[in-house]
Amino acid sequence: MEALKNVFNEKFVNKFADAIKTYDKSFKKDAYVKTILLKLEALELKERMRLISTQINLSTDLSYVEMFEVLKKSKTHFSYEENMGLASMVFPDFVEVYGLDDLGESLVALECFTIDSSSELAIRPFILKYEDATMRQMLKWAKSENEHIRRLASEGCRPRLPWAIALPPFKKDPKKVFEVLELLKNDESLYVRKSVANNLNDISKDNEEMLISFVGENINKTKNTDWVLKHASRTLLKKGNKKILAYFGYKEAKHVQIKDFRLNQSVVLGENLLFSFDLFSDEILGNLRIEFELDFVRQNNKRGKKVFMISQSTHATNQKTINKKYSFKKITTRQYYKGEHFLSIILNGVKLETKSFLLGQ
Repeated sequence: MEALKNVFNEKFVNKFADAIKTYDKSFKKDAYVKTILLKLEALELKERMRLISTQINLSTDLSYVEMFEVLKKSKTHFSYEENMGLASMVFPDFVEVYGLDDLGESLVALECFTIDSSSELAIRPFILKYEDATMRQMLKWAKSENEHIRRLASEGCRPRLPWAIALPPFKKDPKKVFEVLELLKNDESLYVRKSVANNLNDISKDNEEMLISFVGENINKTKNTDWVLKHASRTLLKKGNKKILAYFGYKEAKHVQIKDFRLNQSVVLGENLLFSFDLFSDEILGNLRIEFELDFVRQNNKRGKKVFMISQSTHATNQKTINKKYSFKKITTRQYYKGEHFLSIILNGVKLETKSFLLGQ
C-alpha cells in the first residue's frame, strides 16, 4: 500500500510550482523546486506539506494577500479525482503559516481552499488566537449550501482532531462547539454527519455527561440525527455506559446465557486466535450488542484492554452461535508481547465470561 506521504512527491512539487508560476511571474520556480526536493525524501506527511507551503513566500515578491489570489487560481490546475483531497491541503497550510495575523483575509482563503479538500487543520490556530470571531464564522459556515464548507464548521472545531493541535478551551467547555453542531446534527450530507458524530465522540472523552444529555435531548427525532448520535456514542458504548446503552435499547440481558465458550489455548505472533460461543435464552434474544475485550500484555509487563465489536442487532430467535477470529499479525499501531492474555465476552455492556490464552513469538 502506497504511503500517504507520497502524495507530496516530485511530480506534485513540479506541478504545484508550474501552477504558481503561471500566475506569479516573480516566482522563483527552479530554486523553489530544488530546495524542496533536496529535503523531501526524509520527511513524513505533515512535514512534507509544511515544507512545500513555507517555501512559497521565500520564493516570491508578492504579499500574502496577493499570493492567496495566485493560489486560488493555482488550485484549479488540480482535480479532486487526482487524489487531491489530501495533497491540496497544502493550500490551507499556506494560510496557517502566513495568515495568522490577517484573520479576515485568512477566513476567506480557508473557505475557498476547503472545497474538494479540507481546511480542518489550518483553522485551528485561528480558533486559538481569535476564538469568538472564528467561531462566529463557523456558525455562518454551518449554514452554507456547500457540504465541504459545512463540514469544515464541524471538523475544524473538534476538540481532539487527529493529526492536529488540540483545542484545550473546547476540551474544557465545548459549549461553543455544541452551537455549531446543533445546526448540523440533521444535515442531509453523510459527509457532514460523519464529522458531527466524530466531533461529539471527541466531546464524550472529556465531557461524558454533556454527550449523554445531548443524546437524550435529540434521540428519536430524525433518522439522520439518530445515526449521528449512535456513531457519536461509540466510545461510551464500548465503555458500557448504562445510560447510553439504554438510549439505544441495550438493556442488561439477564435472560441470555453464554454456553460452550471455546478459544485457542495458545497462538503465535502472525496467526489468528479462533474463538466461538453460543448465546441461549428461554425467550427471544432480543436487542443485543455483542462485543469482546482483549486484555493485552504490554511493555514492561504492563497490561492494556481494548473492546472490539462483533455485532449489534435484534434477534428474533432464542439462540445464536458466534464464530470469530482475532489476528495477531504485526501492525504499526499496536505492539504485541508474549505472555498470558485474556478474552472476555461482553453483552449489552456487561462482561459475562473470560478465558485466558498464551501468545508466543
